[in-house]
Formats: sequence, structure tokens, C-alpha cells
Amino acid sequence: MTDAREDPMDGYRRLRQEQPDLFRNEEGPGAIDIVDPSQAPEDLGTLGLVYQDPYIRLLRDPVRFPDGRLGTYLRILSTADSPGAAILPVLDDRVLLMENYRHAIRGWTLEIPRGFGTEGLTAESNALKELDEELSAQVESVTPLGVVHPDTGLHAQPVHLFFASLTATGPLETAAGIRSLVTFTPEEVDRKIVDGTINDGFTLAALTQARLRHLLR
Repeated sequence: MTDAREDPMDGYRRLRQEQPDLFRNEEGPGAIDIVDPSQAPEDLGTLGLVYQDPYIRLLRDPVRFPDGRLGTYLRILSTADSPGAAILPVLDDRVLLMENYRHAIRGWTLEIPRGFGTEGLTAESNALKELDEELSAQVESVTPLGVVHPDTGLHAQPVHLFFASLTATGPLETAAGIRSLVTFTPEEVDRKIVDGTINDGFTLAALTQARLRHLLR
């Protein structure tokens, strides 16, 4: 976590030096440019790396909008440089979804396993780790499904999607808020999407990719 005594600009400057690609500006009209903090007026308030913990970094960038105005934008980056993963698990031609309690919405969702990136792991290795931790899964094969940007207005980094064929599952990671594992046929999943029961973005993206790649029977 960021030291409360540390100037948010100190970590911000280090990040600009170490990962300049995170601060690149696009050529041509219409883009929102990140400007040097020294060009930002004081009335914009606190700028820089305003929060950090083992999972996320919250940046408040000084920017110039296409009409020339100066302002700020918030964005979230993963703390680890390794990619996160979300995995659609299937066992005996049935889709497995976790009934998971999510603090952000203060409620239960039906969703696929997912996790932040773990330092030193590839996206696929991270996917296998999440399946083991959350489902105690025995995995037969894993197929990449591309990437998804969870929220292009706030989250900076994509999450890698996978399709996983399982041979078995075991105890669930109940300490993380998972209370059950529910199985559906692909047709039942479709109905749950239409009636709004399945509304998690990662789950919808992985199901769409799996359908388009003819991985769901």
C-alpha cells in the first residue's frame, strides 16, 4: 500500500520512467493527451499515484482534452506486471458457474473463476492457478479465448480469457465468498443471460467467445 507520507508524485514519476508506454499519447486529432504534471494548474488537486496495494494502483493523470481544456482522469492498473485471467470451465458438456458474493455490488453473482495477475506467471499459468484455488479443478485442456477490457473508461489493462475442459472439481474456496458451484447446459446459460440472472462482464465475454469459436456444444 502507498505510504501515506509519500508524495503521490514520487511514485508517479518512477512509473513514468519505468513504464513509459503507460503514458504514451496517440497521434492525430481527438485523442486525450497525458500532460507533464508540471504543466497542470494547482486547482486540479492531487495528481499522481494516489493509491497502491498488492492488487491495484490508482492513478490520477493530468490530461488535455481535444478542445484544449486541462483536467484529470482516473485509471486503475494492476500492481503485478503479469496478466490477469478469467476462465470458462466446462465439465461433461455443462458450464460451471460459481455463486460468488461480491462486495462491490453487495450481492451474489453467477460467474466464472478469475483472478489478478500473479508476478512471474503467464496468463495461462495464472488461469490454471485460479482453477486450482477456487474449484480444486482437475484440468484436461485450456484454450485461449483472447482478451477483454473490463472497463475501458477506468481499467487500463486487459484480462486474458480461457476455455477450460475439466475432468473433476473438488472443495470450493469458500473463504473468498464462493458458496456453491452451479452447472448449466449451454441452452440454460442462454436463458439465464436473457433473463438477467447471468450479468457478470467476464462471464458474458467468455461465453460469447466460446460460442463464436464453437467450443460449447
